[in-house]
Amino acid sequence: MSARPEYAPALPPAPAPAAAAELLGRIRADRNAERWAPAFERDWAQALEYARHSYSLAPLHDVVHAWHVRLTAAPAVDAFLASDRDDTDGTALEDLFGPRR
Repeated sequence: MSARPEYAPALPPAPAPAAAAELLGRIRADRNAERWAPAFERDWAQALEYARHSYSLAPLHDVVHAWHVRLTAAPAVDAFLASDRDDTDGTALEDLFGPRR
């Protein structure tokens, strides 16, 4: 018998210990680094403070995951914006990832 219910979704794998540093390096190498690096550092600091109080690494993993997705999607977003297509029916990032902490 397992303590975890069968219907519970599997958790994503935890990022590597150096994932945040590697991600920050990728962010700093991007053309949007001027805006993105401070935003990542702010998100990381907030998640770190929350993790200190909750004794959980989940907030840190969430930040790494969210920023990894943002960096992966950036070229597609740039291509879409360059195509001058109508984006009025878009979805807010907060609707996909939830509110920022």
